[in-house]
Amino acid sequence: MTLVRQTMPTGELTLQVDEARFALGDLIGYAARANAKRGFLFLSKVLGKHWPVTPGAMEAIHADLAAQIPASLPGPVVFIAMAETAVGLGQGVFEAWLKAHPGSEGLFIHSSRYRVGEIPFFEFEESHSHAPRQFLHLSGTASGVFARARSLVLIDDEASTGNTFANLIEVCRARYRQLERLHLGVITNFMGQEANAGLSARFGLPTTVGAALSGQYAFRMGDTPAPVATSAQRFEEHAERGASDAFGRIGIDRALAPPQALAARLARNIGDGESVLVLGTGEFMHPSFLLGRELEALGKQVVVQSTTRSPILSWGAVGHIVSCDDNYGEGIANYLYNVAPGQYRHVFICHETPASPALMQLAGQLHGRLFHFQSETTIEEIPVC
Repeated sequence: MTLVRQTMPTGELTLQVDEARFALGDLIGYAARANAKRGFLFLSKVLGKHWPVTPGAMEAIHADLAAQIPASLPGPVVFIAMAETAVGLGQGVFEAWLKAHPGSEGLFIHSSRYRVGEIPFFEFEESHSHAPRQFLHLSGTASGVFARARSLVLIDDEASTGNTFANLIEVCRARYRQLERLHLGVITNFMGQEANAGLSARFGLPTTVGAALSGQYAFRMGDTPAPVATSAQRFEEHAERGASDAFGRIGIDRALAPPQALAARLARNIGDGESVLVLGTGEFMHPSFLLGRELEALGKQVVVQSTTRSPILSWGAVGHIVSCDDNYGEGIANYLYNVAPGQYRHVFICHETPASPALMQLAGQLHGRLFHFQSETTIEEIPVC
C-alpha cells in the first residue's frame, strides 16, 4: 500500500494506492480544477488528453484494460466510452478486445455532448462535470445489436464515486432488460475496496472491474473556495456542431482503418529526430491516435494529445496552457495543456468539424497543419491562412 498527500491551491488530497499494474508516477499527476464541485484532478499521463503520450504507451494501456475484461462475458458485448475524456481510450480498448477475441460480436459507442442530426438518442448525466449532459446515439444497426446485447463494458479514465456509471447503467437497464453482465474498465479506480465489493448489488447486475491502478482518496476543500469557471456546455438541441457519425459516435462493430497513406506522406517530410505532436480536438481523439501510431511505426518521434473543454489551473502537473476557441461552435472556452507553441517541430491537428476561424486560430498558435477527417479514408488538408 502507498499513501500520498498533496496540498494544492484548492485543498488537500490524500491518496491510498492498494494495487498498481503500472508505476503510480507513470500513470498520473495531480492538478487543481476551477470547479467548485470538485477542486482536483488526477491527470492521466497515459490517456492522451491533458498530457502528451507516445502511441506505444497508450496502446499498452488499451491492451492491459482489454485483457482484464472477463473472457466469460456473454455476447454480444456493447462497449460505451465516456465523452469527452475517455472517447479515445474506450475505442482503443474495444479494438484491443476485438484483436484478442476474433469472431466475437461487439459494438462500440461513445457518448457525446452534441446532438447528431436526427439519429435516435438517449441521455444520462455526469453530475460532477461542468458539462453534465451526455447523449448516446444509436444507428439502426447499433440499436439492433444493443437490443440483443447480453454484456455491457463501460470505459472511463477514472472511477471515483461511480455515480456517472450508475446514471448510465440505470438508463441502459431500463431500455435493455436482457442485459446480464457488466464490466467497468478504468485507468484508475478510486472507489475503494468496500465500494467495489458492493457494485453488483448497486448496479443490479453481476459486475467486475478492471483497472491499471486501484485505491481510494479523500479531498478536503481549502478555506478559499475553488475558482468557479464559466459553463462548459451551452447545449442547443437543433444546432449543427459538426459532430461526425463516421467514427464511432453512433456505433461501430469493427476497428477503424488507420490512415496509413496520410502517415506515409507526412513521414517523408519528417527528419530524423524531429519531434511530432498529433493533436486531436475535443471528442475527436481516436483517429489522431491511429495517425500517431502509424507515424511511430515508421520510426518517428511522436506524441499524441487533444484539446479539451475542461478548465484546469496552472499548478502541479499542468504547466503551459494554450487557450483556444471552440471548433464545435458552442462558444465554450477550450484548452491545450502542457504544450507550448514552438515545442514541436511538426504539429498535425486532426478534426472532424469543417474548417473554421477557431481551427485557424489553433493552427496559428501552434504553427500546425490542419487535417479534416471526413471519413477513415477521406482526409483533407486545410490550408492555414
